Amino acid sequence: MEFLITGGAGFIGSHLAEELINNGHRVIVLDNLSTGRLENISCVQGNNNFELVVDTVLNETLADKLVEKCDVIFHLAAAVGVELIVKKPLESLTTNIKGSEIILEMAHRYHKKVLITSTSEIYGKNINGPLKENDDRILGSPLKTRWSYSTAKAVDEMLAYVYWKEKGVPSVIVRLFNTVGPRQTGSYGMVMPRFISQALKNEPITVYGTGKQSRCFLHVKDAVGAITKLIQEPRAIGEVYNIGSQEEVSIEQLAKEVIRITASKSKIKYIPYEEAYEEGFEDMQRRVPEISKINRLIGFKPTYKLTEVIADIIKYLKAKNQHKRPA
Repeated sequence: MEFLITGGAGFIGSHLAEELINNGHRVIVLDNLSTGRLENISCVQGNNNFELVVDTVLNETLADKLVEKCDVIFHLAAAVGVELIVKKPLESLTTNIKGSEIILEMAHRYHKKVLITSTSEIYGKNINGPLKENDDRILGSPLKTRWSYSTAKAVDEMLAYVYWKEKGVPSVIVRLFNTVGPRQTGSYGMVMPRFISQALKNEPITVYGTGKQSRCFLHVKDAVGAITKLIQEPRAIGEVYNIGSQEEVSIEQLAKEVIRITASKSKIKYIPYEEAYEEGFEDMQRRVPEISKINRLIGFKPTYKLTEVIADIIKYLKAKNQHKRPA
């Protein structure tokens, strides 16, 4: 088959492209390289079944041509990362909403199946857990740029759902919970690569807020495995699925675990949210997914434990010779 991956030079998209090509499929990646990187797709560049198109998903004429020639669309292109969203909220809203609208309209025009990647940010400040797909969203003021990403992705989900209900576009929605692994960068606020990079350099581990906020981290290979199975499952059409781990850890505990595994001399440095992001910044204090729905459908279960995820990222960073483990 021929797959189009928007945002395919990004962290998750590059792993997805690699998986599809390894399984004998052809992949076209559309990426403007704003947050995606050429080094992410270096493992597939030169492969006869791979094509990179450097442009924006907002280019309707180009999107039309690419969607027409593919069989299935994985729509991953988005402005991501808390730091980027706080600094450039307009770009986040425009890219995420208009980009999804363009892709869904093209999918309708050419009768193509599409998988839309959404986020655990959808749930906002809902601290209940594990969070089910139909749980309520609890968000702060729309005047807080912090919530622009959550709002934009909610519109994406609504668009995908109504395109399915009203126009018959076969769409699947997935909500990713803190996907991590090799190739992820800490440049846009991603906590795991930032902590590990700091630990390998024996620099202070910068924990934002109290560190009591908790997350669950899923290895990118588990996420990609779930995504590729869902797109093949007819019963997934018109539905939304959480994809994540249920191994909950506080950010403070994560920092300590990273220090332990790397044998780092780093100390934890706590930074107020107002200093890290903006005044009045609101964070999600807990983010744990309920994954029984996707487990029932495709038997999804995470295969990597947190310690294994951390170790894999360390191995990747060392292989790149970016950092040296302290003596």
